[in-house]
Amino acid sequence: MYEGLKHFHMLTIALSVSLLTIRFGLLLAGSNKGQLKFLKVFPHINDTLLLLSGIGLISMTGLMPFTDTAPWMTEKVSCILAYFALAFFTLKLAKNNLLRICAYLGSLGWLFMAAKLAMTKTPFLM
Repeated sequence: MYEGLKHFHMLTIALSVSLLTIRFGLLLAGSNKGQLKFLKVFPHINDTLLLLSGIGLISMTGLMPFTDTAPWMTEKVSCILAYFALAFFTLKLAKNNLLRICAYLGSLGWLFMAAKLAMTKTPFLM
């Protein structure tokens, strides 16, 4: 059960990054294909499944964020929140392409940091 949920979680992460990259590319290109219903609805469904699978993994392992038992998990959750915030800024709030590019690269940086924390389980911010 754990392995299946872990693989599903990793699949939703890959889909999240892919969908963000597609929407970002379409936004930079000035294409109105970003208005497709699929590209407006599916990323929200995927990110919800991503969060639910993460919560499921937390409940299975017992590694609770914001406790002394798993400080790396606190950092990982913080990184994921920063990823979501910068992705939102990239797609909705940024007013020019320079801000969009910086926010997009920043969101990927936070996501890679979360991945590193998940693999090493060693906190390095706190």
